[in-house]
Amino acid sequence: MKILSVADKVAPELLDDQELRERCSDLDLIVSCGDLPPEYLTTLRHQLDVPLLYILGNHDLRYASSPPHGCQCIDGKIVTIDNCSIAGFSGSRWYNGGMNQYTEKQMSKTIARLRFSLWRNGSPDLVITHAPPRHIHDAEDPCHKGFRSYIKFIEKYQPAYFIHGHIHKQFADDQERITAYNSTKIINAYGFYFFET
Repeated sequence: MKILSVADKVAPELLDDQELRERCSDLDLIVSCGDLPPEYLTTLRHQLDVPLLYILGNHDLRYASSPPHGCQCIDGKIVTIDNCSIAGFSGSRWYNGGMNQYTEKQMSKTIARLRFSLWRNGSPDLVITHAPPRHIHDAEDPCHKGFRSYIKFIEKYQPAYFIHGHIHKQFADDQERITAYNSTKIINAYGFYFFET
């Protein structure tokens, strides 16, 4: 399954650049890890003509009144696309009381609500989040700290991929985006990144 992940930065070249359009020709799925305009997701969904799943970032304030058309929010849910099980968690660490900000305790409770689904259906193949796991790709300021509960989730369920946004970083080489933690590949999706499951 070929997947395009996007986060935090609009990349018009995905729609304009011929080489990138060819890379998108056999795409199966788009996942958005937050902080992108809903209109951008609508455009990606319709022009690339594949399912698009998303969660919300800490700056996604217009989604309630103007959600992306034809796309599916999977915050706090597990869905299956082409035999690939995908879980999603929105938001960042709490830092100023804005929308889509959560304390560690609140995120732990959100994850706990999926316990029965995880027991019944097994571990997800892919997890999409906005914030990263704590001490992997995160930073030390209150806004950009990752969640410890994500580390516990990875250790317990061992998804093949854990894709996040929120951490703005330019990558000279796409391998710099990826950190292996046990059997899970943790990937910073800033801008865009292609991968296959």
